[in-house]
Amino acid sequence: MAVFALALLLLAFTGSSSGTWCVCKDGSDTILQKTLDYACGAGADCNPLHQNGPCFQPNTVRAHCNYAVNSYFQRKGQAQGSCDFAGTATVTASDPSTAGCSYPASARYAS
Repeated sequence: MAVFALALLLLAFTGSSSGTWCVCKDGSDTILQKTLDYACGAGADCNPLHQNGPCFQPNTVRAHCNYAVNSYFQRKGQAQGSCDFAGTATVTASDPSTAGCSYPASARYAS
C-alpha cells in the first residue's frame, strides 16, 4: 500500500509539470545573432522563423534567438548543457510562446 501511495504522489508531482524551455539571456544583438546562427546551423528547426513563417513575428533578434535555442534544446532531448550556448541562454519554466508561435516543450514536438 505504501508503494502505491508513493507512486501516486510521484505522479501528482510529475503530472503538474508544464514544461521546460530554453531562452536567450539579455545581450547585444550581435551576441544573440551569433547564438541564433549557431543553433540554426547545429540542428535547430529554424524554418518557422523565415519570413511569413508562424514565428517570424516579432521580427527581433532576441525573439528569433529564443525560438532557435529552444528548438535545439528540445531536439537534444533537454540534455545537460544543451541550453548554455557559451552562457548566452538559460532554462526556464515559463512558456515563451507568443501569439501564433508555439514553442515546443519536449523533443516530441520539436521536429
